[in-house]
Amino acid sequence: MSIIKWDRYPFLALSLPAKTWLSLQLDFGLASNTIDAYARALEDYLSFSNLCGIDIHSANRQHIASYVREMSARPNPRLSKRDSFASNVASIPGLANATLQQRLTVLRLYYDYLIEEGLRTDNPVGRGRYTPGRSFGSQHERGFIPRYRRLPWIPTSEQWQSILEAARLEPIRNRAMLALAYDAALRREELCSLTIADVDPALRLLRIRAETTKNRQERIVPYSEPTSLLYQAYLSHRHSLSRDRGPLFLSESHRNRAQPVSIWTWSKVIQGIAHRSAVHRLTTHTFRHLCLTDLAQAGWELHEIAKFAGHRSIQSTLNYIHLSGRDLSAKLNAGMSQLHSWRVKQMAEVLK
Repeated sequence: MSIIKWDRYPFLALSLPAKTWLSLQLDFGLASNTIDAYARALEDYLSFSNLCGIDIHSANRQHIASYVREMSARPNPRLSKRDSFASNVASIPGLANATLQQRLTVLRLYYDYLIEEGLRTDNPVGRGRYTPGRSFGSQHERGFIPRYRRLPWIPTSEQWQSILEAARLEPIRNRAMLALAYDAALRREELCSLTIADVDPALRLLRIRAETTKNRQERIVPYSEPTSLLYQAYLSHRHSLSRDRGPLFLSESHRNRAQPVSIWTWSKVIQGIAHRSAVHRLTTHTFRHLCLTDLAQAGWELHEIAKFAGHRSIQSTLNYIHLSGRDLSAKLNAGMSQLHSWRVKQMAEVLK
């Protein structure tokens, strides 16, 4: 079971209501990554409020607005790590829109808890306001800040080749992890949580256990024959570390030898590959984005991709359909075919 490392969140640890609320989320069975995200968001808000000399339990909407303004102006450390695509915006300050939305969501949930406990009578974050005339046949809610929906980033063919060339220098464990991450569109935690029992080498299938997924839904996904060869090679190497049928990917460091590989270790591996390949936007999630986009381009139906990815909402899957341009390409090709036929017929009539 996950535990909360309170030493990482000193302001949160000193606030009894905040500490109680976060502990409740852990008891409710939320994923460890979700707990970490909640903790980071609350810690950041508490730190800001401490600098302002404001008690968050009596804070008003003006204080929330000041917090949003501060987040929108602070330096974004990730921008300096992006490749040439982001070079034009490298000087733009502020946290990403998705991060701002996440922080506000956590605050909204926390203030809802304070209201339920009788510690507040209102929620200063709010839930948007009705904006007339902005939608077709339904009301449109405008949130505290605008929400931007960007398509996932995937590498170009040249960038992908550079990534693979850089990955060739990695140990067999890391190469096998990369191959499985792409083949099965695995999230970071899903990949690092695999056990030997989760793999069926005869049918080349992976069982992604519910407790390791983002939405707590189990799924079975296939992997390719080349990946199967890497898996078998890694298993032979793994026997030199441990013969226990437990976690699949093991650490080889002196300090944590034969212990399960952590998500942070995997992130550092990918950071190294990103640096050597000069594809600085590469992350552990890139392989998932790329796989699902490739499936969309290959003609998989929406519900098939959603099942493969373990998406609870079809809306999430639609991002990859849009990114692949599959539907638009089909319409364009059909339209061009009709146009071509019309022009040929027209020429035949004129030039006969």
